[in-house]
Amino acid sequence: MTARARVVCVLLLCAGPVTAVQAADLVVVASPTYKATYTGLLKLFLDRFGASSMTGTAVPLMLGGHWKHALAAELLLKPVLVEIGATCPTTGLFLLDTEFEASDALDSWLERARPQVAATTKGLA
Repeated sequence: MTARARVVCVLLLCAGPVTAVQAADLVVVASPTYKATYTGLLKLFLDRFGASSMTGTAVPLMLGGHWKHALAAELLLKPVLVEIGATCPTTGLFLLDTEFEASDALDSWLERARPQVAATTKGLA
């Protein structure tokens, strides 16, 4: 295990990041697609939350190498966020990792999702 990986693992096992997410009104939970789902590192972090222990709004975001994985945020990540208590008022966002910087997909998604997210997030309405 590299020094960087050890630091990440230590941070994930500390209470600080979990407490920060639980206190947040809005959290964007992002992951690259790995074997058609979110990464094991994100799973390790999400396993630190008990059922209904996250009370804010969450937006699932995944990047992937092919459109075949386009439903991963909606079908795999969003249900986990709901299970741990987050409100997910809009569809999950999937972006191709090769196009996300030059794509209109993010802007178009933001236009549709902004009112839904604002309606469930304190301070954004």
